This record gives sequence, C-alpha cells and structure tokens, in this order.
Amino acid sequence: MLEQTINGDIKAAMLAKESARLEALRAVKAAILLAKTAEGANGEISADAEMKLLQKLVKQRRESAAIYSQNNRPELAEKENAEAGYIETYLPKQMSEEEITVEVKKIIAQVGATSAKEMGKVMGMASKLLAGKADGKTIAELVKKLLA
Repeated sequence: MLEQTINGDIKAAMLAKESARLEALRAVKAAILLAKTAEGANGEISADAEMKLLQKLVKQRRESAAIYSQNNRPELAEKENAEAGYIETYLPKQMSEEEITVEVKKIIAQVGATSAKEMGKVMGMASKLLAGKADGKTIAELVKKLLA
C-alpha cells in the first residue's frame, strides 16, 4: 500500500521538478524494496514494518543533520532536515509530550510499576502501544522520570 503511494508521489515530484522531495521518496522506495527482498520476507512487508522503516529513515536523517550542524555544514543539515520532513508526512501524527505522559501514566498504573527496576515492563507495553506515534527516546525519558 505504502509502496504504491510512494510510486505515485515520485511521479508527481518528478513532474513538479522537486529534487529534494524526489530524493527522499526514492530513498523510501529503495528501503522498502530492500525490506521486501530480505531473507524471509517473501516479497512482502507488513504495515507495522513499513512504519518502523519510515521512522528509521527519519531518525537517520535527523542524526545526520545534527552532525552536519556540529561540523558547521548548514546547507547539508538543511537538506537532511528537508528530507526527514518529506518522509514524516507518511508517518502517523506524532503525539505531544503531554499526551505521551498521560498514556505512560496509564500504562504504569496497568502494570503496577512502582520503581525504576520495573522500567522494562512499562517500556515493553509503551513501545507496543505508542509505536509510530511517539519517539522511543522520549518515551524512555518520561518513563524514567515518572518511576523515579
């Protein structure tokens, strides 16, 4: 499903001569093709795997942008951030920190966690419930803060 959407958007980006968007979309298409042809994939990937793939691509670009910024290369950082922005449009809307906090508090109550030693239980459930909607690093920070 995502692959067909990406293919259509690649054509639109080509016609509109949007080179930065086109480059980002081609990277997504390449990553999907690699995942589909990986050992044991049988030529198909799940929607969940597609979301993880997109998140990984966005994270890679954000990290690259940060490195470029540190090394005083703003033009390259800007390009990476732009590509990340294009890819993010295919991800579900990200939750705010307040929304994540509310969900994490519910999970802590469900699990009955009372100390930082039980962070693994909370993180396991939180990662499943908030997959694609929140960054794992943000979730971990909030869980740590709430269990402290």
